[in-house]
Amino acid sequence: MEKKALLKLFIRYVILNICGMIGLSCYILADTFFISRGLGANGLAALNLAIPVYSFVHGSGLMLGMGGATKYAIYMGQRESEKADGSYSNVMYAMAVLSVIFVIMGVFFSGSLAGTLGADEEIFVMTETYIRVILLFSPVFIMNDSLLCFVRNDGNPKLSMAAMLTGSFSNIILDYVFIFPLHMGIFGAVLATGLAPVISLFVLSGHWITGKNQFHFKKAMPSLKLAGNIISLGIPALITEVASGIVMIIFNAIILRLQGKIGVAAYGVVANLSLVVTSVYTGIAQGIQPMMSRFYGYGDVKSIRQTLKYAIRLMLLISGGIYLCFLVWSGPVVELFNNEHNMQLQRIAETGLTLYFTAIPFAGFNIVIATYFTSMEKALPAQLISLLRGFIIIIPMAFLMSFLYGMKGVWLSYPLTESVVTLV
Repeated sequence: MEKKALLKLFIRYVILNICGMIGLSCYILADTFFISRGLGANGLAALNLAIPVYSFVHGSGLMLGMGGATKYAIYMGQRESEKADGSYSNVMYAMAVLSVIFVIMGVFFSGSLAGTLGADEEIFVMTETYIRVILLFSPVFIMNDSLLCFVRNDGNPKLSMAAMLTGSFSNIILDYVFIFPLHMGIFGAVLATGLAPVISLFVLSGHWITGKNQFHFKKAMPSLKLAGNIISLGIPALITEVASGIVMIIFNAIILRLQGKIGVAAYGVVANLSLVVTSVYTGIAQGIQPMMSRFYGYGDVKSIRQTLKYAIRLMLLISGGIYLCFLVWSGPVVELFNNEHNMQLQRIAETGLTLYFTAIPFAGFNIVIATYFTSMEKALPAQLISLLRGFIIIIPMAFLMSFLYGMKGVWLSYPLTESVVTLV
């Protein structure tokens, strides 16, 4: 593919997807902002304890979507439309199974999960409410995450972006309405989050209504081999999301010991901003994935390498801009989420922003490279990168650094982990 045409395609897919992913990540950021304004530090702490459950549900949808859509794009590049339909059909079967499991957990085990995640008497009810509603809405979360990937890989990144942004803006509006005029508290915040993917799915339905979809559901027995391959390719996306949830659990436990609930609330501000920043890199990675998978199907290695170069350059440029913003405006950024003007929360979170976000160029590189491998069916190196940054290095690093340097060590454990994985 000629460089000029490739760059144009890169801009089209990546910029649209970055915008969409930022919008999608604002689900939780909007909750953080409005809960901080309406429910204070206790609300923030409850939200922070419940977010790992959301991460697992969201990660499951991305696992099926990224794995299935990658196979779909490769098959389409190889002109194998029947196999491409088989990829979509197997994702739909897996989606149904996961949805049933999550809903059962929401009905019967939300209280147990809240206790396990560390909710005390003061914030138990809020934490349980958030977890229960997220799990009951899990079918629409999973379906939305999966179909966004398929629509994007089916040559319609603009609609995918529109769906993500519409869902996110709806969530922001509903957050305000439910928490303030209607006084629905934490239930209102999580209900707004649960309704957002429903609205997003309505927008996505235009892909079928207009007849643009090239993938179709085929009534056939699920293929365990294909399903295994799809899950294998999607595992890095799941690991990334689940790991962020598990790391939040570990960090919450460490910070509760070091700084109490105010420390957890401060970490919630930094961690949720991190979700938005990470979404930019995920946007780059998921934007290049359909291109790379098609190029892989065509056997066009030169275009794959050039696309990777564009992605890394853009990632570095964005990283510099984001870190500069946090360095200069850390105080005003934290104040947005510090409605009670708690000076301890302000001090801890400001320090956290400047230390924690030194990780972003390394995190961006690792996310892009993992997707690069996934796009070409190289599941093992993608899984290794995700495991290293999600579990193997970050967890012992957090315990070690917090033991040696206290709260400052907690903040530094993330950049140290990402830089080590980049070297690997």
